[in-house]
Amino acid sequence: MAKLHYRIVEHDGGWAYRLGDVYSERFPRRDDAIAAARRVVAEQRVPGEPTLIEYEDENGRWHTERSDGNDHPDADVIV
Repeated sequence: MAKLHYRIVEHDGGWAYRLGDVYSERFPRRDDAIAAARRVVAEQRVPGEPTLIEYEDENGRWHTERSDGNDHPDADVIV
């Protein structure tokens, strides 16, 4: 299972949460960014419906996999 770390960082004159190289919108206060990141983590834990997932790999090949709706990443917020 994937492990995701949302990090709270200063960004664009305010605060944001960051996953890898991707930043959220800017929040005026650090506490607002923390609360938003915690909401994102909580939403990732909500079970989904079984579905088919199609994706292209780095070699240009397409794959189809079935997701049971419960295979969520393990995510946290690093403040």
